[in-house]
Amino acid sequence: MHIRPHWRTLAAGGLLGFASGLAGLAQPLAARAVIDALGAGRPPAGPIALLVALVIGGGALAATGRFVLDRTAERVVLAARRRLVWRILRLRVGVIDRLRPGDLLARVTSDTTLLRTATTQGLVTLVNSAFVVIGAVVLMGVIDLVMLAVTLGVMALVFALAALVVPRIAQANRLAQAAVGDLGAVLDRVLGAYRTVKASGAEEREAAAMDAAATRAYERGVSIAGWTALSGMSAFLAIQLSFLVVLGVGGARVAGGELPVSSLVAFLLYLFYLMGPISDLTKGITQLQAGIAAVGRLHEVDEQPVEDSAPAPARLRAAPRPAPAAVAFENVCFRYGDEGPLVHDHVTFSAPPGGVTALVGPSGAGKTTLFSLLERFYEPVEGAVLVDGRDVRDWPLGELRAAIGYVEQDAPVLAGTLRDNLRFAAPDASDEELHEVVRRTRLDGLLRPPYGLDTPVGHRGIALSGGERQRVAIARALLRGPRLLLLDEATSQLDAVNELALRDVIAEAARTATVLVIAHRLSTVATADRIVVLEGGRVRAVGTHAELLDRDALYRELAATQFLTAGGR
Repeated sequence: MHIRPHWRTLAAGGLLGFASGLAGLAQPLAARAVIDALGAGRPPAGPIALLVALVIGGGALAATGRFVLDRTAERVVLAARRRLVWRILRLRVGVIDRLRPGDLLARVTSDTTLLRTATTQGLVTLVNSAFVVIGAVVLMGVIDLVMLAVTLGVMALVFALAALVVPRIAQANRLAQAAVGDLGAVLDRVLGAYRTVKASGAEEREAAAMDAAATRAYERGVSIAGWTALSGMSAFLAIQLSFLVVLGVGGARVAGGELPVSSLVAFLLYLFYLMGPISDLTKGITQLQAGIAAVGRLHEVDEQPVEDSAPAPARLRAAPRPAPAAVAFENVCFRYGDEGPLVHDHVTFSAPPGGVTALVGPSGAGKTTLFSLLERFYEPVEGAVLVDGRDVRDWPLGELRAAIGYVEQDAPVLAGTLRDNLRFAAPDASDEELHEVVRRTRLDGLLRPPYGLDTPVGHRGIALSGGERQRVAIARALLRGPRLLLLDEATSQLDAVNELALRDVIAEAARTATVLVIAHRLSTVATADRIVVLEGGRVRAVGTHAELLDRDALYRELAATQFLTAGGR
């Protein structure tokens, strides 16, 4: 799959290498001609010129072929990385939840790199070396069949032992690449919670965990080195033992007048010449095993389910602006995994177009998961999630998500500038629009001279406070001009002044979009048009703040803890 699109270029590079091998095969014959000419008293200029031409031409062909193959190998790696990144970005959210980011990173970087050597030194060099060895064997048979039979007998014995090593090399490569993925996963875990590691004084424990992972990778790498060395030794022994046996048998045949000295010299030259191709054969087998293991790990990602890849349409804020979306959950049941407990148990409620609908309830009631179902990060086990009366599974995925602005609970901010983050979901937004949304979300203080909108926000928004990250996420969602705005604890880290200002922004957004808000802080949602109370994965009650205070004990308890009961309204 990875090599097929490049087979013509690989074949061209392989043919150049093969031609270089043929030139090498002709060199012992040219050397024999030089010796015969000298022995017969003839001028050796012609055979010497031929020998020089073969040496220079063979070298030039080999260099050109190597460049073609290396360049093609880089293209194979590039195509594999593009395909893998495309695949990873389109995996379903549930798949990403199971996989480890560090291991995925290792697959994109180190595993794809192994395709380079597998393509050139592995596959092509293996084929070329096999042809060169066959050619050399044929020519050695032309010179003397007895010495050829002796040579093949010795080589067959040695290579029979080497064949036992190849499966060990394949297994060692699979384990080594998995160990590198484990190391990447451990490192990603530490870097993802770097401040927590330091604040907890856990540096030594985490260093020990990384050291253990690095040690496993080292041990498996050493295992590969050992089996590879054993394989290489077999090639060396095959040539050396063959040389000693041929020297004895050939010397006896020369002494008995059965074989000319020039033929013995040519035969021995072929044996020495075979050192390179046979060594390449053993290396090629080793590197091909590494490439096969890498391809296996890449295919593991290919086998994971992906989302639809339909492109998202243009931003919805363009005139004429579409109406706010209607949302409904009808007997929705959902669980994570096939055997997990139900997160939602026949959840049913609706949010009419426009206005604010709030979702409240204890932690673990399944509020955030409802947003994930709307975005089709997951799909319900039973029931239906409807937008404008249409099951979200029937929407083109790009069109559905273009209609939604989503502010996540942890309000992620990407490395780069404020402009980069604001335009992330609306890359065509103008500076005028950016300044307007910055003003509305009270982010003016981030526009530091001389950078303005290009003010750096640091890795994962480290240069921003928690409240600033939330406001950046809200501004990013508003700039998208959504029909449906999902706010998950979007004001949890804001002070009272900024929360009040953002409440006005939400109210303004509710005039042109349907706003669904998840909040533990009930002051954020007390003025909502309707409030849905969730408990244990079920809808407990629906109403306004005043109605729920009167008729729902759980809501009344939540409000009382936040001084929002009737006496404190």
